[in-house]
Amino acid sequence: MREFAYQKASDVPGAVALLDADPDARFLAGGTNLVDLMKSGVERPTRLVDVRELPLDRVETAPDGGLRIGATVTNSDLAAHPEVRRRYPVLAQAVLAGASGQLRNMATVGGNLLQRTRCAYFTDVTRPCNKRAPGSGCAAVRGEHHNHAVLGASEHCVAVHPSDMAVALAALDAVVHFETADGPDALPLGWLYLPVGETPHRETALPPGALITHVGLPPAPVAARSRYRKVRERASYAFAIGSVAAALDVRDGVVHDVRLAFGAVASRPWRARAAERVLTGARADAETFAAAADAELAAARPLAHNEYKVALMRNLTTAVLSELAEEAGR
Repeated sequence: MREFAYQKASDVPGAVALLDADPDARFLAGGTNLVDLMKSGVERPTRLVDVRELPLDRVETAPDGGLRIGATVTNSDLAAHPEVRRRYPVLAQAVLAGASGQLRNMATVGGNLLQRTRCAYFTDVTRPCNKRAPGSGCAAVRGEHHNHAVLGASEHCVAVHPSDMAVALAALDAVVHFETADGPDALPLGWLYLPVGETPHRETALPPGALITHVGLPPAPVAARSRYRKVRERASYAFAIGSVAAALDVRDGVVHDVRLAFGAVASRPWRARAAERVLTGARADAETFAAAADAELAAARPLAHNEYKVALMRNLTTAVLSELAEEAGR
């Protein structure tokens, strides 16, 4: 490991100023992803700015009735929070599905959003990877890609985003708030992650040196009946090969409101807008749910070894929505 400086931040403006003065510095909170990448040589910061003790560790009711989730709230505390469990169960379920208990005790909300892909070619510095080394190529396109993207990918990168939490937040229309040297700003989570295109190394729309301070969840009555379902290759801790975050409001057998997002199928959490349009105002039955999934997956462009994801996501979406609809009818 290369030598690096370490400094604790005393306040948010001070933390931002440290990165503004040193573009090769990185913020450190739980470190569950960053430290691993430093060990493998993918990340080589000159300085770590520890933000763990900043006053960003609370979950509070927002003035609009939604929730304000601090960036250093641990994944464990987020999943256990009574208001999250009551009003946004899909978020609590996604967090609990996302890692081992030990990792959830360390990992933070801000860090979870900014974690890097787990593509083996990205984490192996001896292999070509446009995300890690722009212009070097994407080894996964013709290599091992059974768990890679089927939506929104390009010839330059087919890696998927690993976060479970971010998939639920995408379905909930979360807003990411951050601080820069120019002051506070915010981005809808759907705008946070950039399309792959020709520049997969540019992963987010955050300005350089920005520090995420909190995530805002708007009031969403539909979220009270919601679910996160994750498929993985083993029942113990593992990254998804496909996941669905869904919230459904059914009245008199008709879909009144719906939120739907897919995970492990694209370089970012995939908000299923086409599926939502099919569902809204339609009969809440398995045929409609399958048709909605088909509408979203029509844009899928699988590779040689990951075509199974299309059928998996169709079946998973249909199953989750059917379960929610059945609950609404009880």
